Amino acid sequence: MRIIVIFNLKDGVSAADYEAWAKKDDIPGVNRLGSVEKFTVHKATGVLGSDAASPYQYVEVLDIQGMDPFLAEISTEEFQAMAAPFQDYADNPQFILTEDL
Repeated sequence: MRIIVIFNLKDGVSAADYEAWAKKDDIPGVNRLGSVEKFTVHKATGVLGSDAASPYQYVEVLDIQGMDPFLAEISTEEFQAMAAPFQDYADNPQFILTEDL
């Protein structure tokens, strides 16, 4: 199962600050979860075949083993404390649930 997260930064949030936190805390912290096969964060750079800017600044991709074990792990106080800054950075993130065809 894969979760795709698309979002922009909140007004006034520094991309450098967000990216530093993502590299130092978020990416390693999420990848330590037993239910996560792989977690990556991507900075959007444009729209294919166009000069237009991407409608979203960042895309996260989480490959998880299953929703129940993932939800159990992200519900812990320890994980919530590590992930809390995300709410300060991300403006209305959209968590899209997917499954392979």
